[in-house]
Amino acid sequence: MHLFVNDLTIIDFSYLDTKRGIVGESWIVDVALIGQLNDQNMVLDFGVVKSQIKRIIDQEFDHKLHIGEDSSALVSKIMQQDNLNILYKTDALEYIFMSAPPSAYCFLQADKVNIDEVLPLIRATIMRHMPENVKDIEITLRPEQINQAYYHYSHGLKKHDGNCQRIVHGHRSKVTVYENGQVSEAWQSYWEKRWQDIYIGSEEDVSVELLTEFCHQHHLNSDQYVGFEYSASQGEYKLVCPTSLVDLIDRDTTVECLAEFMLEVMQQRAPNSQFKVMAYEGVSKGAIAQNN
Repeated sequence: MHLFVNDLTIIDFSYLDTKRGIVGESWIVDVALIGQLNDQNMVLDFGVVKSQIKRIIDQEFDHKLHIGEDSSALVSKIMQQDNLNILYKTDALEYIFMSAPPSAYCFLQADKVNIDEVLPLIRATIMRHMPENVKDIEITLRPEQINQAYYHYSHGLKKHDGNCQRIVHGHRSKVTVYENGQVSEAWQSYWEKRWQDIYIGSEEDVSVELLTEFCHQHHLNSDQYVGFEYSASQGEYKLVCPTSLVDLIDRDTTVECLAEFMLEVMQQRAPNSQFKVMAYEGVSKGAIAQNN
């Protein structure tokens, strides 16, 4: 007997890639449980599927930085007090450094992060918590089907009480822009290109001290990197990455602030136009900003 639940949850996360750098991603999760009927004539109660299995996926895989531990690009992985520090080198010989509590990471025994590598880990993790009558579980991970402009972005929200505070987590998000009441493919394309595989950082989180120390230690040109540092309820977070991967803005990076920022940029460049921007944060959620 198969019991299935589609659209169980969405994994919003980021991963490191030797070519693309820091990549924000969103995968929709479908599950199917295979097993015998229990005393209630069920494979498993839908309420348990929607709560327990979703909780496991959210806890172990969501809002984390995923890293292929077998990749030669992972230069180092060192525990230092309460934080795990990682150093990663891209194909362009640029460094990415992150220091965060271990809960901010998900490591795969693989060279690269992709659906085929993540699926077995999710399945094995869930199966450890299943009752005896559940013999197997099928997991489907799929990106949202998007037929318009979209981008991959990563960020961290230090003021958030939950897992959004993790300094590198991300989303694959579409964007819809109306200019004078009509969909503007030109503006949508602008944001798609500007925020392709980008880390959107807040100016108030920039740390010159962290950057100076890191670049001195690794003999790097500090003009080519930017450092971020902040404290949040889950711990201390640090990030150093190439400026080529960063768009620095003058506010927080919540989706509300991003929609507001996008609106202001377009207003400055086309002051006589009326705009409405629908900025998504992953799948089926986001914020709207518009001028009157």
